[in-house]
Amino acid sequence: MCLRRETRDITYPRELRGESPEPPVRSRIRALAMRALVVTSVLVLGAAAAAVVATRPSIAQPATGRATPTATSSTAAAQAFAGALPGPAKDKAMLPLDHEARTQMNYVPMVRAGVPLEELGEPQKAHALSLLRSGLSASGYATAQKIIAHEDILREIEKGQGVSNYMRRQPGLYYTAIFGTPSADAPWGWRFEGHHLSVNVAHTGKDGDVVAPLFFGANPAKVLTGPSAGLRILAAEEDEARALLALLTPEQRTKVVIAPETTNDIVTTNKPNVELGKMEGLAAGTMTAAQKAQLRKLIEVYASRVPAGQRTAQLARLEKAGFDQLHFAWAGGLEPGKKHYYRVHGPTMLIEYDNSQNDANHIHSVWRDLQYDWGGDVLRKHLAASKH
Repeated sequence: MCLRRETRDITYPRELRGESPEPPVRSRIRALAMRALVVTSVLVLGAAAAAVVATRPSIAQPATGRATPTATSSTAAAQAFAGALPGPAKDKAMLPLDHEARTQMNYVPMVRAGVPLEELGEPQKAHALSLLRSGLSASGYATAQKIIAHEDILREIEKGQGVSNYMRRQPGLYYTAIFGTPSADAPWGWRFEGHHLSVNVAHTGKDGDVVAPLFFGANPAKVLTGPSAGLRILAAEEDEARALLALLTPEQRTKVVIAPETTNDIVTTNKPNVELGKMEGLAAGTMTAAQKAQLRKLIEVYASRVPAGQRTAQLARLEKAGFDQLHFAWAGGLEPGKKHYYRVHGPTMLIEYDNSQNDANHIHSVWRDLQYDWGGDVLRKHLAASKH
């Protein structure tokens, strides 16, 4: 807001104008009137400034949402979303439980099953984001918001590079799909997905939700230029892994490094089933106490993306299967700035991370549940039984 000073409105005191002073009573009345005028002006200007701030888009929120939704159950959030959808949008969003897209994960720009945010009104958009929030922790949801908003940064980068189809980078191109009928007791599922974000949730009935696979990505991994220069929305994913590397002995590093180069992506890519074979790298059972503690910190980066109950369940299963059976593996260069990849592989889970593309400035990371991706046997058995 620009405030312009108008000198013609200034009234000087009578003494400075060469006139006789005002009587005391009149002077006091005039002073009180001037004070009231000043107070009123301050209040009016303050209200105007507040109105400008209130209507200005917040850089902390993507264009897709006005405020952070509160945590709620996925069933309630899905029912509210479905109930708010008009006919055409509902036809796109509500899909049968056995729809082939339910067990597909794609993290590239493309047309997906479901309804995109750009085709929703603000109330429906808010419900879609509430559903997304139900499947993530507060910090996980905040990171998901940053991934969505990152499309604006990437679009400007590609525009400056002369990329012809740079307009495909849009925060509105994130799709919500519900598979089956949302119910607290019966199996069903939902997905929120777009470029570099895939949140897949299976509601297994009385056992609650399983959030897996869960994919987070970032391009650029570190913003190099512009107003957001220095931003690293997936910084901990790299930094905690490098902290573990730094604790390893030279002999341990020879076991950790399984390949001198990366495959330029996570090894499992978007395959419905994890096909890795034996575990490779350094076993947690051979690590020191300090190294194990750092490995736990790295795992926590991924486990903390989901709600507390889901995090606790995942980590409990990991411990029950045997923490010492986990393997940490690395591929590519060990120095920062070089193409690199790592994974944490255990009996119940797999973490994969790759930073190879775009001159090692493009991250893909995923958490896979080796028993319950997309609901696992629980949903498979339900589908098999319902077809008879």
